[in-house]
Amino acid sequence: MSREEIEGMFGLSDLKQTRVYQEGKQEGKQEGAREEKFRMIPLLLRLGLSFEETAKELGLSLEEIQQEMQKYPPSQDM
Repeated sequence: MSREEIEGMFGLSDLKQTRVYQEGKQEGKQEGAREEKFRMIPLLLRLGLSFEETAKELGLSLEEIQQEMQKYPPSQDM
């Protein structure tokens, strides 16, 4: 069903009070925050932080930092 169809069934205010809506909204916020952390990795490394310091600063594991950096081409700056 489309969002409009569901809204028609429940009414928008009713829909926003459902557990499914609230859980989906929370998951979206968490995913957005996680994506922002990953976006910050190259910046922190360019500023001179080590992989370990970057992981600690962002609340990520060292493995997550290393995996994310494999997505970028090698650079002389890092």
